[in-house]
Amino acid sequence: MSKEEYIGAVDQGTTGTRFMVFDRNSNLAGSQYREHEQIFPHPGWVEHDPLTIWTNTQLVIRETLNQAQISLKDLVAIGITNQRETTIVWDRKTGLPIHNAVVWQCVRTAEICENLRKEDLEPLVKERTGLVIATYFSGPKIRWLLENVPGAQSKAEKGELIFGNIDTWLIWNLTGGVKGGTHVTDVSNASRTMLMDLRTLDWDDELVEQLKIPKSLLPEIRPSSDPNLYGRTIIKGIDGNPPISGDLGDQQAALFGQTCFNPGMAKNTYGTGNFLLLNTGDKIVHSDSGLLTTVAYGIGKKTIYALEGSIAISGAAIQWLRDQLKFFSSASKSEELANSVVDNGGVYFVPAFVGLFAPHWDTTARGTLVGLTRGSNRAHITRAVLESIAFQSLDVFKAMEKDSGIKLQSLRVDGGASKNDLLMQIQADLLNIECIRPKIEETTALGAAYSAGLAVGLWDLNELREKWIVDRVFKPQMDDAKRQGMTYHWNKAIEKAKGWVEN
Repeated sequence: MSKEEYIGAVDQGTTGTRFMVFDRNSNLAGSQYREHEQIFPHPGWVEHDPLTIWTNTQLVIRETLNQAQISLKDLVAIGITNQRETTIVWDRKTGLPIHNAVVWQCVRTAEICENLRKEDLEPLVKERTGLVIATYFSGPKIRWLLENVPGAQSKAEKGELIFGNIDTWLIWNLTGGVKGGTHVTDVSNASRTMLMDLRTLDWDDELVEQLKIPKSLLPEIRPSSDPNLYGRTIIKGIDGNPPISGDLGDQQAALFGQTCFNPGMAKNTYGTGNFLLLNTGDKIVHSDSGLLTTVAYGIGKKTIYALEGSIAISGAAIQWLRDQLKFFSSASKSEELANSVVDNGGVYFVPAFVGLFAPHWDTTARGTLVGLTRGSNRAHITRAVLESIAFQSLDVFKAMEKDSGIKLQSLRVDGGASKNDLLMQIQADLLNIECIRPKIEETTALGAAYSAGLAVGLWDLNELREKWIVDRVFKPQMDDAKRQGMTYHWNKAIEKAKGWVEN
C-alpha cells in the first residue's frame, strides 16, 4: 500500500480530543487522545477552554503521526468530527475567544429560550429547522454570549467577531487562523444551530433577526463531504498541507461510520449522552413525538436527512458514579459490579442532571433515585444507572417508530459504553430487537475519515458498506411480562423527575 492512501480524522468530543489515522482498508494506523477540563461556573453551566482544545488538537496530530511513523504529507485528506452545538465566538483579527466555549449540555440559556417561546416562535423554529426551542442548541448560546460579554454585540455588528461550533473553530485554525483561515461549517453541524432552514440549507433570515445575530458572524455552510475542499492544513513546525475535505457533527459521523446509508437504518451512540439516529433518506420527516429532524449528511449536492433522539446524560452518569460517588475506580468496572446482583432490586435512576432531552424536553427535571430500601446497595444503584441508559433509548426508540412509520428490525450500536456487554444485553432485552456492535469501535472518527476520503475519490459508498464488519450481535432474552413491568416502573420514575425546578 502506498503512503498516499492514509486518511486522518480529528474527533473532538465533549471530554477530549482524538486524532486517528486509517489506511485505505479502514485499518487503524495510529491514534492519540487528550482530555480537557470540564468547567462548571454555576450549577447546570458547562464550559470548555477553546484554546486548550486547539492546543490538544495540534498535540494529538503530532503524537499520532509519530506513533504511526508517517508525516502529514502522507495523508491524502483530513476529516473533522465534533461535539455539536458547543458554541464559540472569537475575534477574527486576534483569533482569541471572547469567552469560554458554552457546551451543548449547558442550561444557562433557559431564560432566553423561555422568552422565545413566549414570543410564539416554537412553530416557526420547528417548521424551518426541525428542532425545538431548547438550551441544547447554538443559536440561544450565541445570543447569551453577545448579551453577556461586554461590547460583544457592538463588535459583532461591526463584523469583528465570528461564530463557530467546534468544527468551525478547528477548521479555521487548521487552515491558517488569523492568516486566512477558512470560516466554514457543514450542513450537519449547521442544522444543530436552530438557525438553518432545512430546505434551503442556508441561514434563515427571520430566525437570525429574531435572535439579533449579525449574519457576518456566521460561517459559510458546505456539504459534509466536499470535493471543493474546505482548505489545506497548516500546522506550525509540521511539513505537509493535506486538504480538509470532510466535516460531520459527531452523531452524524457515527451514522456515516456505521454505513447507515439506506433509509430505515438506525444507530445508537453511547457516549457522554446517547444519540439515536434514523436515516430518512432525502425526505424531511417532522416529529410529533419530541424528536428532532436534522441533516444526516451532505455528499456534494446530495443531502440526506435523519430523525434524532438526543439524550443528555448516559455515559456521564457512569462517570458520576466513578468520580463523585467513588463507586469504582474505572468505568469499565461498572459492568462487574452491576452483574453481582440479579436485578435492580426495585431501584430506578433517572439521570436528568441537566433536565431531560428527547422525547420529554423538560429542562426543569433533575436527577432522581427512587425505590430505595434498606437492602439497596452500590450494585443495585449501578445496575439502575446502566438500565437508565437503555430505558432512555427505549423512550426515543418508541417515538422514532411512531414518527417514521418504520418498525426497526435492528439497531447498530457504538460509543464507549457499547463495550459494556451487560448494558448491550439490557438494551436488546428492552427494545426486543437485535443490537449489533461493529468490529471497529471508533465509528465517529471513521465517519469523518470516510467523508473526507469520499470527497477526494479514495472510496465510494459501496466500498464503505463492504468494510462494515460485525463484532457481536445481542439478541433479546427477556420475557414480555418482565419487560412491561420494568418499563412501567421506569415511567413512574420519569414522572418523579419532571418539574423539580420550580423557578
